[in-house]
Amino acid sequence: MTLSLPIDADANTLLSTDPLALLIGMVLDQQIPLEKAFSSPYVLSQRLGHVPTAVELAEFDPDSLIAIFAKPPALHRFPKAMAGRVQEVCRALVEHYDGDAANLWAGVADGAELLKRVASLPGFGKQKSQIFVALLGKQYGVEPAGWREAAGAYGDVGSFKSVADIVDDESLGKVRAYKKEMKAAAKG
Repeated sequence: MTLSLPIDADANTLLSTDPLALLIGMVLDQQIPLEKAFSSPYVLSQRLGHVPTAVELAEFDPDSLIAIFAKPPALHRFPKAMAGRVQEVCRALVEHYDGDAANLWAGVADGAELLKRVASLPGFGKQKSQIFVALLGKQYGVEPAGWREAAGAYGDVGSFKSVADIVDDESLGKVRAYKKEMKAAAKG
């Protein structure tokens, strides 16, 4: 699959070819624009001089990883917290999935199991887990039976509710409009 998020082509290529990069993008996708979140795995790779593995990031010196995340421009608005979160997720991958992010979804029996696996990761609540299941299904070709149901409304065909639905500037605009509408409804 080739992702087409409205970000740098090299960043899209990395997200399309490296499951860990895609997962890190999802980890970072909070309290910053999604373009920044999903571009940051590519920037991290540039700063390291190679595409990192989960094992490498799990074993990285925490202070050094924070410094890499904090180097201007920072990879996230909260570089210390998010460097720690990425490291926690990588440690979970090492402990439960042989250090391979693709093993998170490999061999799942159905969408419910996929959602359960994703939700077991540090920092992945129900909504983030459902969005990631939708992203895997809609743009990454990971479609176990029942994945749309497991993803909830984010799995709906023709919806524009999350990063799972973004393929160009037009769909990005629709997702932003939906999020703005939801924020207004929550305030009202």
